Amino acid sequence: MPRLGDLRFRAATTFQRHVGNPVLRRLPLQTVLETTGRSSGLPRQTPVGGRRVGDSFWLVSEFGEKSQYVRNIKADPRVRVRIRGRWHTGTAHLLPDDDPVARLRSLPRFNSVGVRAFGTNLLTVRVDLTD
Repeated sequence: MPRLGDLRFRAATTFQRHVGNPVLRRLPLQTVLETTGRSSGLPRQTPVGGRRVGDSFWLVSEFGEKSQYVRNIKADPRVRVRIRGRWHTGTAHLLPDDDPVARLRSLPRFNSVGVRAFGTNLLTVRVDLTD
């Protein structure tokens, strides 16, 4: 019998892939993380919640290393982030030693509620912006 965490992961990612992400990434002010597909080499855009602090953008992945964008970052950490309609290039860093629950407290509340509700393996990601 599948574990509850596996069921939540499958349900959430199916909804995000087919409904949520296609709609959200078209919204001009939605924050979007663009990675390079590890197999295809094509740009992959994922709506995310997070916050820019100085020259860094912080977010928490709700499924940790199971998230496709995290797997893409592991293969190629060069990313782009669209913040308030403007694209920024940067380098992503996975921070398994950071406390993702504490990090969520400093990020926008709306996203944090969803990540906490559905997340099964939280992982902090920091993007060092270069422009």
